[in-house]
Amino acid sequence: MRKIIIIFFSLLISLVPAFSASASLGQDSVLVKPSVKIISLKDTLFTPRIVQDPILSYQNLIYKNRLESVQKDVSLSYNEYVQHYIDIYTGRKEQIGKMLGLSEYYFPIFEKALKEVGIPEELKFLTVVESALNPQAVSRSGAVGPWQFMYQTARGYGLIMDNYTDERKDPVKASYAAAKYLFDAHAKIGDWLLAIAAFNCGTGAVTRAIAKSGGVADFWKVRPYLPVQTQNYVPAFIATVYSMNFFKDHEISVKPAGFSTFTDVIPINKRISMSSIAAATNIDLKELLLLNPSFKKEIINGSESTPIPLVLPQVKNHTYSSLYDLFNGATDPTNPVPLIASASSTLTERSESKKNTSPYIYYTVKPGDTLSKIAEKKGSSVGSIKALNGLKKSSIKVGMRLKINRS
Repeated sequence: MRKIIIIFFSLLISLVPAFSASASLGQDSVLVKPSVKIISLKDTLFTPRIVQDPILSYQNLIYKNRLESVQKDVSLSYNEYVQHYIDIYTGRKEQIGKMLGLSEYYFPIFEKALKEVGIPEELKFLTVVESALNPQAVSRSGAVGPWQFMYQTARGYGLIMDNYTDERKDPVKASYAAAKYLFDAHAKIGDWLLAIAAFNCGTGAVTRAIAKSGGVADFWKVRPYLPVQTQNYVPAFIATVYSMNFFKDHEISVKPAGFSTFTDVIPINKRISMSSIAAATNIDLKELLLLNPSFKKEIINGSESTPIPLVLPQVKNHTYSSLYDLFNGATDPTNPVPLIASASSTLTERSESKKNTSPYIYYTVKPGDTLSKIAEKKGSSVGSIKALNGLKKSSIKVGMRLKINRS
């Protein structure tokens, strides 16, 4: 009996180390993310070897390889921060689909400016992060337009903000300003990811962060010393590049832009209302304003010395006769209206009071006006006014400028 007891305890003691090792390994795996398993934490002088979940490892490799396949001049690093934003963006299928539709119109504009300034065209994706491709976007801090320029920065890069226009909202002019800013930032810092960071928080903040990190111009080393928003900004940019390139792999479909993406540009050398152009071309005023987002008062304040480009949806040939008559008729400004001016109503009244030798007079529609009232007041007819102004219907809008035969 004594021999049996001694043998039993000997076997029990021999099993203790194996049980302890098994329990320890199980406890280690609880301390880390589900996707990894720590094999040993005993030697702190070496990085512990990890065994990744084979399914997650394969998925991560796909994302990494996809980013590498579209990488050009800007490093598209892949890590957990980038993956976090990829998960967010590819989950927003409706929003990404809308961005894809809008990009068909806006991206060629941005690419042209970036190429002419000499910087990577993939920086166009910054506009998705900045404004969701909305030229009318205004941030809580006061940044405006598709590239989200602050007022002073915009002025420093040649954009005009006056009573009639805010060029921060102009996709073309704002793109050239943004391209020059990014060019300057890269010239100073020497790294495109850090230049992108500078676009978010300023070149000064980035150069200070580089100094704090030890002087190496590497975004991922500098990242902890940047503002929190900027720490997330660059991974969000990389994730945007991924989402806009590999949307089909995530079952995202392109949504229509909602407006004509084929356009013409016409220089306007006079002061004229957008509503009169809409009436002459039979273009919806909302679409006209959407294509020309920088005009504040729905008025184009052009002059002979400073013509202003007007973007129009491509129009049919018969529309050009109405446009020619509208743009080349003797309108109210016998003297060009200055680009920076005060009350537009005062300028209109002043111009209308000048002697006009044209066979036409011009009338600005006021609240309560109808075509029949205007025709009676000016000694004309509704049919004549509609013909002169290319109106198919008798409806008119306040602010519309009508050409009328002089009685």
